[in-house]
Amino acid sequence: MTYLLIVLAYVFCHGLTSLVVTPVQSILLPEITMFASLIYLPHGVRVLASWASGWKAIPTLFIGAGLASWLFTPADEWDMVQGMMLESLFVGAISAYFAFELLRLFGCDFYFGSQRRLNWKGMILIGAISSVVNSVGQTLVFSGVIAFERFAQILIIYAIGDLIGLVICMFALMFLFRWVRGYSLAKRR
Repeated sequence: MTYLLIVLAYVFCHGLTSLVVTPVQSILLPEITMFASLIYLPHGVRVLASWASGWKAIPTLFIGAGLASWLFTPADEWDMVQGMMLESLFVGAISAYFAFELLRLFGCDFYFGSQRRLNWKGMILIGAISSVVNSVGQTLVFSGVIAFERFAQILIIYAIGDLIGLVICMFALMFLFRWVRGYSLAKRR
């Protein structure tokens, strides 16, 4: 059930990004919008799923990203990047897990259950590292399609979009936890 929720959360967040963020961004930055979003909500799902499930989140994130890409990528863009899609999905699916493992190698274990409470600052750090991993990976995957003069700009937008998406997901999760806690306390009375 957990893995189904991860897939659904990924598809939902990708849909919000595609249907709300992308139209606005395409007016402001049309040449970059096809490759990167200034607010990429699924990055929050990647980080939180990897936090909760470790390496087991990778196949689920891969499936969620594949389904979301299939549902929300316009046909003309899909045709252009179809040959690179599997590599792109793989990079996105492993980016957060890679960041968790990298920090664990350096003695900072931020996985679920390793600490008494969720370490929000640690999660932002994981999100930042995984954003860099994802940004570099995605830019390399799409390097044959991205104009060289836009390479750095797109890399930066990937990183910014991933981080903003993570922060929004973390805030949404925090309010959801508070609501659930308040609801369960009210129910006990």
